[in-house]
Amino acid sequence: ANLQTGAEAPLQIRVGIATGVAVVGDLIGEGGSQEQAVVGDTPNLAARLQVLAEPGTVMISAGTRRLTGGQFEYRDRGPVALKGWAEPVPAWQVLRTSGVASRFEAQHESKLTPLFGRDEEIELLLRRWRDVSQGEGRVVVLTGEPGIGKSHITLALQERLLAEPHISLHYFCLAHHTNSALLPFVGQLERAAQFERGDTPAEKLAKLEMLLVQSAVEGDQAVALLANLLSLPPSDRYRLPELSPQSRKEKTLAALLSRLEGLAAMQPVLMIFEDVHWIDPTSLELLTVMVDQVPQLRVLLLINARPEFAPPWPHYAHVTTVALTRLGRPDGAAIIKRVTGGKTLPEEVMNQILARTDGVPLFVEELTKTVLESGVLQEEEGHYVLEHPLPSLAIPTTLHDSLIARLDRFAPVREVAQIGAVVGRSFSYELLNAVAGIPREKLEEALGQLVLSELIFRRGEIPHAVYTFKHVLVRDAAYSSLLKSRRANLHAAIASAFEQRFPEIVEAQPETLAHHLTEAGLIEKAVSYWLKAGKNAVQRFANLEAIAHLQRGIETAGRLPDSLGRDRLELDLQFTLGPCLIATQGPASSTAIATFARGRELCARLGDPPEYLQVMFWLATGSVIRGELPQAREVTATLLGLAEARNDRPMLINAIRGLGMILLFMG
Repeated sequence: ANLQTGAEAPLQIRVGIATGVAVVGDLIGEGGSQEQAVVGDTPNLAARLQVLAEPGTVMISAGTRRLTGGQFEYRDRGPVALKGWAEPVPAWQVLRTSGVASRFEAQHESKLTPLFGRDEEIELLLRRWRDVSQGEGRVVVLTGEPGIGKSHITLALQERLLAEPHISLHYFCLAHHTNSALLPFVGQLERAAQFERGDTPAEKLAKLEMLLVQSAVEGDQAVALLANLLSLPPSDRYRLPELSPQSRKEKTLAALLSRLEGLAAMQPVLMIFEDVHWIDPTSLELLTVMVDQVPQLRVLLLINARPEFAPPWPHYAHVTTVALTRLGRPDGAAIIKRVTGGKTLPEEVMNQILARTDGVPLFVEELTKTVLESGVLQEEEGHYVLEHPLPSLAIPTTLHDSLIARLDRFAPVREVAQIGAVVGRSFSYELLNAVAGIPREKLEEALGQLVLSELIFRRGEIPHAVYTFKHVLVRDAAYSSLLKSRRANLHAAIASAFEQRFPEIVEAQPETLAHHLTEAGLIEKAVSYWLKAGKNAVQRFANLEAIAHLQRGIETAGRLPDSLGRDRLELDLQFTLGPCLIATQGPASSTAIATFARGRELCARLGDPPEYLQVMFWLATGSVIRGELPQAREVTATLLGLAEARNDRPMLINAIRGLGMILLFMG
């Protein structure tokens, strides 16, 4: 219906649209009176184009024209002079929709682009596999920058081996879990045992028991240890032995190694470790043992990592390191031809793509898709042609720009990708459904479009599906496109969903919840979960992981306002951190001494907490070892007074003995 204004002249509208980066944020007010500001060159350009537009028309910028592509018909207004711009700016008037259907609905027959330019690497891996089949284990480390093709080569090898009898084990290291002890092994066990979300602890235990029987792992102790690793509650049948944290860790690692040995005795094993530059210290410790043991096993251990990963093992003869190089021009051109469905691109476009991608396969593929979707090309039989001279900004200069452009073209479903990116590289349908706040039908439609676009891949069926971004760089691009306030809100929603719907994850991986709470700005709650994560790691004798969690908690606690409550939280963290530093660095390390000194300061501010005596004892011990005798004397004298006041006879004896030694050393 027409809007009735009561005025004689009819209302007329003119619209200006520009595409680019802008800053959107709260300006003034709260609640219903809240206003927002949009600032930057992009909104200014849109405003100038709106002034240029005639009543009843839409005027768009070059960036918008590239994104809308062939979906509309346009009138080229040519470069126009705009106030505030030194040079004339290209502008188009939108006339009508074109009615042209998307040319990409059936372009891709499979999700894995054929591998180009890696024949030598594949042949080397196949030779190593032949060695393994003859009983000689091998290790291959593939290193290279992001997008160079490490995972692609791994997938290609798996395809080559499909017809051969073997066992495949896949382990994933994750960017936000570099201090989650043994998480790659936990994930592989859960997948291999086929744990389901609705399984009871008893059902999971039965599945684990069956898996270990199939893996020739014997003994109730191994079942109990691995059940504990998977955060299953103790059972009457498999009681966890009374062991020190260190002994429990050693026997758990031995059980995991025993499983690999049992599998390798049955069939050759292809063991794949992805993204080892993000591996946690305990997993790296076990992986190092496995590298050492591989020659005696029928195992091909294939490790993927970025160049910064420095293997801790020696230069063994059975270990081969392959540094992947960038592709040459012919291989880059072959990837482009695959993406275009065999249709040739104008030479100018081809040259720009090859020049800007610099031989990085992922960049070649994504940039080609970006150009095809941009609207600068017209598809004809067997080839593409330029509709107009190639604009200077038609082809993004970085992979990040290219991925952002692709996400922008999926604007209706982009938010779903962004929510998934806040979760991480992989995310489950169940979690996304709990957080997204949109009807299931629309959510499933959006996920389907993202899968068709090959920005994400799906494993399993809804509602148990798990989605994974094609590459971590795709995830990073989606995450970076969110405003800081929106990110914080999503992290808070995800943390709430974990607490309410996924308590088993919260129990097993409190660091996951701590991360989301920290990013959400829910500081006090985040600190408590960092502490829980640290204590969990201590129980597994994963001291390096515990140190990382506790130090993150201390750093986060620093964002709280000064109060006795804040001091109490920090003391809990520092007190848990102390023994970890003693075990890994010794009581005289500078980090340990700083921790003890901070603990003393916090105890003094809190009055006389139970931890005071132990903190002073640690500080005295460290000072003696460092030869700082005057400080050691002062600290030990204070410890003596505290022990007398509390009538703590064991600590009193320690203080008297320590003070006597110090006085002896001082002469």
